[in-house]
Amino acid sequence: MGDDGATGRGNRGNGLITPMRPMTMEAIAGKNPVSHVGKIYNVMAQKAAADIAEMEGVAEAYVTLVSRIGSPISQPLLRGVQIGSDMKMTAEVEAGINSILDWHLENAEDLVEQFVQGKLTLF
Repeated sequence: MGDDGATGRGNRGNGLITPMRPMTMEAIAGKNPVSHVGKIYNVMAQKAAADIAEMEGVAEAYVTLVSRIGSPISQPLLRGVQIGSDMKMTAEVEAGINSILDWHLENAEDLVEQFVQGKLTLF
């Protein structure tokens, strides 16, 4: 049997099942891009991780955002970053990471608008 259209494990935000890397179990296909925080945070975390990975000395980055019911999208309960790098974590690197995360969270409404206008695809 093939996929009958049900939202399931193959419908990750990036289209991949990645058992040896951090991933969400959130299946975001078909979710409302205005109000489904899992969909919004999934894409936002991917974009923030890509920006962090562009920092000098950072090989890869993983971003985790955890929502809180009743809080604005721009104010997650938790935010975490894991980087793959040979460099030492300094206050300057941490400030750069925080700046990137802050920018993405402050621009959450722009991300939602990109979804609504069909300018943003999942994979």
